[in-house]
Amino acid sequence: MKRNVIILAVMSVCIALVVTGCQKKDTSAIKIGVAGAHSGDLASYGLPSVNAAKLVAEAINAKGGINGRKIELVIEDDQCKPELATNAASKLVSSNVVAVIGHICSGATKSALGIYKDSKIVTISPSATNPPLTQSGEYPNFFRTIAPDDAQAKLAATFLAQTLKLKTIAVLHDKGDYGKGFAELVKQFAEEQGVTVALFEGVNPGAPDYSAVVNKIGNAKVDGVVWGGYHPEASKLVQQMKDKGMNIPFISDDGVKDNTFIEVAGKYAEGVYATGPMDTSSNPLAIMAVEDHKKKFGEEPGAFFLNAYAATLAVTNAIAKAGSTDYDKVTAALRSEYVDTPLGKISFDQKGDVIGFGFSVFQVQNGKYVELK
Repeated sequence: MKRNVIILAVMSVCIALVVTGCQKKDTSAIKIGVAGAHSGDLASYGLPSVNAAKLVAEAINAKGGINGRKIELVIEDDQCKPELATNAASKLVSSNVVAVIGHICSGATKSALGIYKDSKIVTISPSATNPPLTQSGEYPNFFRTIAPDDAQAKLAATFLAQTLKLKTIAVLHDKGDYGKGFAELVKQFAEEQGVTVALFEGVNPGAPDYSAVVNKIGNAKVDGVVWGGYHPEASKLVQQMKDKGMNIPFISDDGVKDNTFIEVAGKYAEGVYATGPMDTSSNPLAIMAVEDHKKKFGEEPGAFFLNAYAATLAVTNAIAKAGSTDYDKVTAALRSEYVDTPLGKISFDQKGDVIGFGFSVFQVQNGKYVELK
C-alpha cells in the first residue's frame, strides 16, 4: 500500500511537470491593423500612416517584440470611402487583429467603428477629427492622436475674426461628416464673434467645375472663404476664385494642410490658410522618425505621419504596460499611461481624445506651409 502511494505521488509530480512544461510563454504575433486611403485621390493622407506603423513595428521587433511577441501588420485600403471601410474592417476582424491604426477620414472611420466595437478591438486614428466620434460616447474603443474639429474650428474662427478681422464670410463644405461638421462649427464660432456668414453651402466632391458656387461667393460680396473638406476640391475652388479676380483669404482645415494640395493647386495655393496639427518637427523623436522614413522610403513623410507614428507607439506601449492584448486592460492603459511620441508626451482622456497635443494655423508661403505663431 505504501509503495502504491509513493508511485501515485511520483506520477502526480510528473503529470504536473508535463502540464507546466506545456504552458509555454505565448510567442504568437501581435496583429495590428492599418486601415485608410492607400489608393485613390486621398492616398497621400493614408499611405504615411502605413509607413509610420511599419517603422514602429520594425523598431519594436528588432528589440525582440513585446514580451517576446513580434508585431505583425495587417494592411487594408478603404480609399476613404465609408462603404469600403466596412469591408476593410470586416477583413481586419477576420484576421484577428487586436488593434487598428486608422481609419483616416471621419466618414470611413464612423462606418468601421461599430464593427470594431462589437469585436472589442482598440482603434486609434491619426486624423479622424469629427467630434461625435469621441464625444457621443458611442465608441469607447476609439481614440485619436489629433484634436477634434470643434477645437480646430474654434481656432479657425478666432483666427479669421481676430487676426484677419474678416466681417463677412462664405462657408463651403463637401457634405461629408468631416467637411460639413467642420464648416458648421466654424459658422457657429464665427457668428459668436460677430462675423456674418453670408453664404453657407455644400458642393459635390469630385465635380470638375465649381463656377456656380464661385459666382455665388462673388455675389455675396464676402471678404473671406472657409472650406470644410479635402484638397482635391479646395485646389479647384482657389484656382477658379483667383481666375475670377477674387483675391480674398481662403481658410481651410487639416484636410487641406497637405503638400499634395500645394502640388495640385500650384501658384494658386500661395497665401491659403489651413489649420493643422501643431508643428513638432523640433521634437527629437520627430526628427528621428522623419530621418528613418527618409532612409527607408527615400522621401519626406506625408500628412499625419507623426500622428500615426504616435498612435502606433501609444497602442504598443499600452499592450506592453498591460502585459496583455486584452481589450479592457489595453484601453485602461491608454487612458492612464503617458508615452513619449513625436507629438510630445501624450495620453488620452476618458472620451478617447488626445491629451497634450493640438492645432495651429498655417499659411502657404513660397510654396510651403509655414506655422503662424
